[in-house]
Amino acid sequence: MKKYDLYHDDLLQIVRESNLKELPQLAKEIRSFLIEKVSHTGGHLASNLGVVELTMAIHRIYHSPEDKIIFDVGHQSYVHKILTGRAGDFDTLRQFKGLSGFPKSRESEHDAFDTGHSSTSLGAAQGYAIARDLRKENHEVVALIGDGAMTGGLAYEALNNIGSQHTKVRIILNDNQMSIARNVGALSKHLNELRRSENYSNAKKQVKRSLDQLPVVGDAIANSMMRTKDKIKYSVLSEEAVFFESLGIKYIGPVDGYNFEEMCRAFRFANTINGPTLVHVITKKGKGYYYSEKYPRAFHGVNPFIVQNGNILSSNQKTYSKVFGDALVEQAKKDSSIVAITAAMGTATGLGPFCNEFPERYFDVGIAEQDAVLFAAGLAKGGMTPVCVIYSSFLQRAYDQIIEDVAIQNLHVVLCIDRAGLVGADGETHHGMFDLSYLRSVPNLTVLSPADEKQLTEMLDYAIHDCEGPVAIRYPRGAAASAHENLPDFCGQNSLLTAKGEDASSDAEVAILAVGAMLDLAQETAELLKQDGYRTAVYNVACVKPFDASLTELSCRLAVTLEDNTIAGGFGECFKAAAYGRDYDVLSVALPDAFVEQGSVAELREELGITPSSIAKGVKDQLERKA
Repeated sequence: MKKYDLYHDDLLQIVRESNLKELPQLAKEIRSFLIEKVSHTGGHLASNLGVVELTMAIHRIYHSPEDKIIFDVGHQSYVHKILTGRAGDFDTLRQFKGLSGFPKSRESEHDAFDTGHSSTSLGAAQGYAIARDLRKENHEVVALIGDGAMTGGLAYEALNNIGSQHTKVRIILNDNQMSIARNVGALSKHLNELRRSENYSNAKKQVKRSLDQLPVVGDAIANSMMRTKDKIKYSVLSEEAVFFESLGIKYIGPVDGYNFEEMCRAFRFANTINGPTLVHVITKKGKGYYYSEKYPRAFHGVNPFIVQNGNILSSNQKTYSKVFGDALVEQAKKDSSIVAITAAMGTATGLGPFCNEFPERYFDVGIAEQDAVLFAAGLAKGGMTPVCVIYSSFLQRAYDQIIEDVAIQNLHVVLCIDRAGLVGADGETHHGMFDLSYLRSVPNLTVLSPADEKQLTEMLDYAIHDCEGPVAIRYPRGAAASAHENLPDFCGQNSLLTAKGEDASSDAEVAILAVGAMLDLAQETAELLKQDGYRTAVYNVACVKPFDASLTELSCRLAVTLEDNTIAGGFGECFKAAAYGRDYDVLSVALPDAFVEQGSVAELREELGITPSSIAKGVKDQLERKA
């Protein structure tokens, strides 16, 4: 059996020109390559294993970069990257300055559209296709969607628009049983085989041409036949076929996602239709690796693991997500009004124990963040206490609902915002670096940020029992900071932290105001400054909104704000405005007004100058300039 050199062979040419019987061997080698590489780097394994043959079939029929191939979410684009000459970069997958885990147009001309969030491919593909038509160009636009993305409302908005505009877009639905149920009978399969045949297609066109030439009665006969055909079609097609056809999108399928001949035939047939088409492809998430097939959710986005036994190499440290999940269970045991809502991220956000303990009070709305927040507003109106748990970067999609449906009515909805700040390997589409900016501007909303696991637990209790309106608690990804012994119990206030027996506020030259989990960084910076003879006070800013004006009442030379949010619109800007006219200067340390790429949090902070040594140097430089 021929062996392929994934690093040097022209894989696109091989896929396009080889005998179909030779492609399963290449698919096998790509699958082995993926398992080996992702076991070292971590990444989205199960999704990519499921689409090896499908991606190869797409590239056999559609010629990138002339034809535009758009991957929804983008976490299933690894095979595409291998086929387009990037196998040699896979040792750097999701690493600092390395290969992105998502399509990036700056990385390759074959990446037609940058993606990272779900359900976006269809709208982008229609935009591409309309631009093509207006410019009188002649290429195909292909959108690969699936793996849960069809639960997102954006996808249905785009489908409606594509159908109503009759836009020539080639939609490929990767149905790995994560979102769409199959209902395929023998008659339905036979009808789809008939509809894909060239003779059938030609016969339909010939009949229509003949009827159009008949005077008077031709149109009536044609319309009658069309109505009869639709009745027969809808009576035998599967439910999903009827749904797409009713939108004006020609449905083709289902086809076997591991049968090259069947997929290629379906794609070629789709290309003969002058209008939107959808090819429904059945795949299996995690295909070809025992552990990812058995545990597709665990191997969806996975840390490095041992190939031989599937053991995932993860830290035993308690994460903020777990701390939150355990605390919510304890709250729910005492309060039957508490309900939990997630947008397809239940396990990842720590809600697994809650789901097991209170299944009737646990709601996963799918990849539909807008609906999650709106649903929470309805629950609050109905007398429940909804706790809505969403990643920071995903909550951006529900900004209108936060304002219009929750804050205007001052409803008691608790938004728990996971993955705030820098998140690491997923890069700019997933960093939670904007939440303080977009939440701080919303009236009626209380915004809290814990410094450690103890404070997160206390904040959840405070948000549920001591607040009447909406509350947002934002906390970072990863290991939770252990409790700070000199941090008082949280009751809605900010705190000055001092060493035992000291009054750090009375004669401090520098005051560092650290938002939430930046407290450790602030204390390490203060220690460096102390070694250089600078008296420093450290404040824990736990309540970001409403703004605590007493924080500006400082007797120091320099106030330093420290946050893991973009500088634009963050806490630092708010503090600087409130402190205008005071006798001290203000230095704001935050994430830049720019998109931050992938890398570990430590690597990114080093590059951005957000480390104790960098901050301490900035403080000393500013004090010396002032002097």
